[in-house]
Amino acid sequence: MFNPANRTVLLLALCQTLAMTGSTILFITSALIGQSIASDKSLVTLPLALLQIATMIGTIPASLLMQRIGRQKGFMLGVLLGLAGAGLGLYAIVSRQFFLYCIATIVFGSFNSFVGFYRFAAAEATSEANRSQAISYVIAGGVIAAVAGPQLANWAKDWLPNATFAGSVGILILLQIAAFMLLTGVKLPRPERSEQQKGRPIGKIMRQPVFMVAAVGSMLGYGVMAFVMTATPLAMVAANHPFHDAANVMQWHVLGMFAPSFFTGSLIARFGVLQMMATGAVLSLLCIAINLIQNDLLSFSIALTLLGIGWNFLYIGSTTLLTQAYQPEEKAKTQAAHDFLMFAFVATVTLLAGSVFEHQGWSAVNWGGVPMMLLVLAAVYWLKRQPLKQV
Repeated sequence: MFNPANRTVLLLALCQTLAMTGSTILFITSALIGQSIASDKSLVTLPLALLQIATMIGTIPASLLMQRIGRQKGFMLGVLLGLAGAGLGLYAIVSRQFFLYCIATIVFGSFNSFVGFYRFAAAEATSEANRSQAISYVIAGGVIAAVAGPQLANWAKDWLPNATFAGSVGILILLQIAAFMLLTGVKLPRPERSEQQKGRPIGKIMRQPVFMVAAVGSMLGYGVMAFVMTATPLAMVAANHPFHDAANVMQWHVLGMFAPSFFTGSLIARFGVLQMMATGAVLSLLCIAINLIQNDLLSFSIALTLLGIGWNFLYIGSTTLLTQAYQPEEKAKTQAAHDFLMFAFVATVTLLAGSVFEHQGWSAVNWGGVPMMLLVLAAVYWLKRQPLKQV
């Protein structure tokens, strides 16, 4: 039966769709934009790294701000930041100012700090038994992004003469306007008085095995995905694949990231969160193995699809696991600490991806992901041997 909570999840899923469509466009085009306007080609992934750094830095203030003013107002403020970043990015490409484009991605990354909390808002709008499904449905909004993002990036890249990909970034402006309109219809409760209480110290919360494994799963799962994905367009162009092939591969990758979300929550309920996280790590290792063996179009497509599915299982699994680590009055600081750690690691590996690819090659990028996934498997095995209990 349809109820207000379902409507809230639906609107949040649509907002997530728009946000991920924009992020997909940036992930596909930013390294190539950098390659066209940066004088130092080893810095081509710097804009994406700065985006992740800005997201990382913004997670804590975004979470604490929403604890005070509410989720809806916080999300709307974030969209306005995204609008400003998109406009600045468009101007930077047209004027061929790499430094200014880096600033634009920083501003857009600040918007992403708020986007990361859509999944938590959905979980809070439903019962405890339906948390994993609500999280999955919001993340499933990225399915449309998987199709729309690459197609929009390719369709709009030549809109402006002598400014390749400026049109692609211009699409982000329209996406932000649409998201703002959707958010006016989202009804989320104001923070309760109990949520203003301090709860346990964050250090004590972070020392819990359940928090540590959730953080390891999300940090490394997201990290290996960003590391390999960021370098993929560069590797494909270097292997003489045209841009539209790279866009299609990224489309399959993003589809792999989000399409499983329609059933990931049910799989977690059936097989357990730790089993799904382990499966995600194994799928990411399969991606790496394929990338190390072949670099034809079909191999890129299969590998990046597996990488996306692996990320999905690890990301949703880690988010679900994290909800067991805090009490209501502790959620803001716990969620902020978790996402801060996650995006800090993602920013680091994103920055390294361009340099590693430029100086050591595609194989080195992939080998770098192996110890990450082995550590996830070790962490999951360790937690299985711990007395796991709800807070």
